[in-house]
Amino acid sequence: MARSKVVLAYSGGLDTSVAIPWIREEKGLEVVAVTVDVGQPVDLEAVRAKAIASGAAAAYVADAKQEYADEFLRPAIRANALYEGSYPLSTALARPLIARHLVEVARREGATAIAHGCTGKGNDQVRFELSAQSLAPDLEVIAPAREWSMHREEEIAYAAAHGVPVGATRASPYSTDENLWGRSVECGILEDPAVEPPEEVFAWTVSPREAPATPVYVALEFEQGVPVSLDGRRRPLDQLVLELNRLAGAHGVGRIDHLESRVVGIKSREVYECPAATVLLEAHRALEALVLPRDVLSFKRIVEQRYAELVYDGLWFAPLRTSLEAFVDATQERVTGEVSVKLSRGQATVAGRRSDLSLYRAGLATYAEGDKFRREMAEGFIYVWGLPSRTWASVAAPSARPAAPPAARTP
Repeated sequence: MARSKVVLAYSGGLDTSVAIPWIREEKGLEVVAVTVDVGQPVDLEAVRAKAIASGAAAAYVADAKQEYADEFLRPAIRANALYEGSYPLSTALARPLIARHLVEVARREGATAIAHGCTGKGNDQVRFELSAQSLAPDLEVIAPAREWSMHREEEIAYAAAHGVPVGATRASPYSTDENLWGRSVECGILEDPAVEPPEEVFAWTVSPREAPATPVYVALEFEQGVPVSLDGRRRPLDQLVLELNRLAGAHGVGRIDHLESRVVGIKSREVYECPAATVLLEAHRALEALVLPRDVLSFKRIVEQRYAELVYDGLWFAPLRTSLEAFVDATQERVTGEVSVKLSRGQATVAGRRSDLSLYRAGLATYAEGDKFRREMAEGFIYVWGLPSRTWASVAAPSARPAAPPAARTP
C-alpha cells in the first residue's frame, strides 16, 4: 500500500535536508521535494539530485524568477516596501510564492500535507503556514524543526549519520537565504549585535573600503512605477534586477545590518545584501517626489509602512494587503520617467531625475529671472492658513488665565 505524501519546501540547506529522512522515519510519509527558483544563485539540478539522494520520492524544480519579479517584486517596488524602514523584504516576498507552488504540487500529487524547514523562532513558519491556510485550508502543515528541537550542531550530526551532505559546518554555522531581491545571513557570530559583521558573511557585495574609487552612474527608466530599462536597455524585470545586483554589489551597495522585530516577538540581528533593491527603491522614491503631490506622498508613506508590515507578517493573501495595493496602483499612474543614480563605495545616491509628468516648474521654483510665482498672494494665503492657529491662540486655556483676586472678607 502506498504511503501518504507530503510536499516539502526544499532549499537543499541544513534544515530541509535533515527534514527528508526525519519525515520518512518519524511520520511514515513519502516526501516530495519542491524547489522554487526565485533567483537563488545555486545549481538547482544539483539541489534536485540531492533531494533524491536524501530519500525524497520525487523532486521538482519550478522556474519562478519571472513570476516572482512580476507578481511580487513589482508591487513591492511600487509600494516602496521596507520593513522598519530598512529591510526590503527579500525573504518575506518569496515565501507566499513558494507556498503557492507547494499547494499546486500537493494537489497534483494527491498529498495530504505540506512541510517546511522553519524553526519555531523564525518568521518564515508564519509566512508559509498563513499562505497555505489562505490557499488550501484542508492541507496539514508539518514543521519538523519545531518538533525535533535539535540545535544546529545536532542537526549537522544527524545529517552526517544519515548520509546527507550539507554545506554548514561547526566552523561555518551561518544560515543564508537568497533570491533575486536579496540575500540574508544569520546565526554564528552575527547573533551578537555588538559585533561588526565579518567580511566572510558577504557574498554579493564587495567591502565599501575596497570598492572602486571612481563612481559609476546607472540610468533607470520607470513606467507607472515599474523599472523597465537599465542604462538605455529595456529588459524584463527579473533580468534587470539580476544585472543591477551585479553592478551595485561591485560598488559595495546594498549592505544592511538590521536589529529586527520578528513576528513571534523576538529581537533578531539580521544581515542582508540587497544591491538592486537598495538602488531601485531609492530611485523610485525620487521619481515619486517629482510627480506626486504632497498629500498623496504623505498618505502613501503611511500605506507603505502598513503594506511592508503585512508582507513581513505573512499576510500576503490577506484582504487588507490587496486593498492597500489597489491604492498604491492608483498612485503609480504618473510615476513614469528617468532617474540617474550614482554608485560609490557603498552608497547609492540619486544624481538626477526627469519626467514629462513632473510637477516641478522652474518658473515657480526659481529665485532668478523668469520667476512666475505671485508673491503678493502669499500674505492672503498665510492669513487664511493660519486662521485656526490664531483663533486657538486667542482663546486662553483655563490654566493660562490669571487667577481671580480673593473675595474681600468682612470684619
